[in-house]
Amino acid sequence: MAYDGILLGMGNPLLDISAVVDEDFLKKYDIKLNNAILAEEKHVPMYEELAAKENVEYIAGGATQNSIRVAQWMLQTPGATSYIGCIGKDKFGEEMTKNSKLAGVNVHYYEDDSAPTGTCAVCVVGGERSLVANLSAANCYKSEHLKRPENWALVEKAKFIYIAGFFLTVSPESIQLVAEHAAANRKVFMMNLSAPFICEFFKDVQEKFLPYMDYVFGNETEARTFSRVHGWETDNVEEIALKIAALPKASGTYKRVVVITQGADPVVVAEDGKVKLFPVILLPKEKLVDTNGAGDAFVGGFLSRLVKEKPIEECVKAACYAANVIIQRSGCTYPPKPDFE
Repeated sequence: MAYDGILLGMGNPLLDISAVVDEDFLKKYDIKLNNAILAEEKHVPMYEELAAKENVEYIAGGATQNSIRVAQWMLQTPGATSYIGCIGKDKFGEEMTKNSKLAGVNVHYYEDDSAPTGTCAVCVVGGERSLVANLSAANCYKSEHLKRPENWALVEKAKFIYIAGFFLTVSPESIQLVAEHAAANRKVFMMNLSAPFICEFFKDVQEKFLPYMDYVFGNETEARTFSRVHGWETDNVEEIALKIAALPKASGTYKRVVVITQGADPVVVAEDGKVKLFPVILLPKEKLVDTNGAGDAFVGGFLSRLVKEKPIEECVKAACYAANVIIQRSGCTYPPKPDFE
């Protein structure tokens, strides 16, 4: 099986500005740990303040891009993955392009003249992270770019397509084009719940694409928010996963699989009316550097085995391995080679 361009991601490419902060910093900017939000006016000065910290790091990020880079790293086959998103014509954009190409990902960025490359403030306290995204150029992605022959060729070539829920706020038209293509061509289309605010405030657009989703990823907080917003009156993650898996599908090619992580608790996988639980690799607290990118890495590890058509057990094992590597490092970074068998 040829792996060239087998996996395509579409999303918001962001440069992570990551620094260790304290509780006062979180209070000052009204942000909560283990959450992801979009920046508002009150958050603007925060980026400068983070950038001035001695321990600040700049790391190529954005949820989908992280997952695709980790899948590429796990696969170790150059060009197996592709990625589409929008950056600015600036230093950060150039840096991102260079980083991604070095990672072996075939990136086709749309470069926007009017906005700077998007950034994401990563505020780390005690190894836990809070994300505040200033989308800027990432918010300017247009489906016209996707329709260009050289970019649509990536969609044609891919057999697996993954998009984080964050992209729902940017280009639903692009998601529509890709989701319909996947359903019509027996391809695997996957999305992530991504954040409580997506489930809550972008419920309608999320619901529109749910029928196309063959795999749905998320964490326990997102799953519970999804349940509450849909009036399901249950906080039980296993029940919620089963309910999401049972929602109607646009195509009968694949049964929907729902994969929900729960931090250090077992991973919940719902398919075909049944739930399986998979333990995660536990890490001593002193080895935890930060949880930024853990969920993205989990998906990346999972996808790296899914595209090889491995059984779900192996996909989850690879997912847990990748997440475990990433939480022992700053941001979504990894060593030169994986040692996963």
